[in-house]
Amino acid sequence: MAFVRACAATEVPEDEALGVSLDGLDVAIARDGDEFFAVQDLCSHAAVPLSEGEVANCTIECWLHGSTFDLRTGKPTILPATEPISTFAVEVRGDEVFVDTSEPLNGVKPS
Repeated sequence: MAFVRACAATEVPEDEALGVSLDGLDVAIARDGDEFFAVQDLCSHAAVPLSEGEVANCTIECWLHGSTFDLRTGKPTILPATEPISTFAVEVRGDEVFVDTSEPLNGVKPS
């Protein structure tokens, strides 16, 4: 695993996401309570940034059509999206968030 620094934990407000670019890949760092998640920052339905959507109950919502994705698995939970998004390993070290984009946790290759 090759973790790289994504952001400071304080940069990600609770129940929101922050878009970052890691090794040429757009990633949404999401915070739900005290947990941090990393997913590809691209809705599988409409190809818009998920980091602009809302985070609640371990899901992230696409602002354009309302699709939601489980932050743990990448699976869509509300239509119109039917294809999952990539999820990545996250480590919080002190006040810093690190992400490993070398291999998606759920096996879904980034588009």
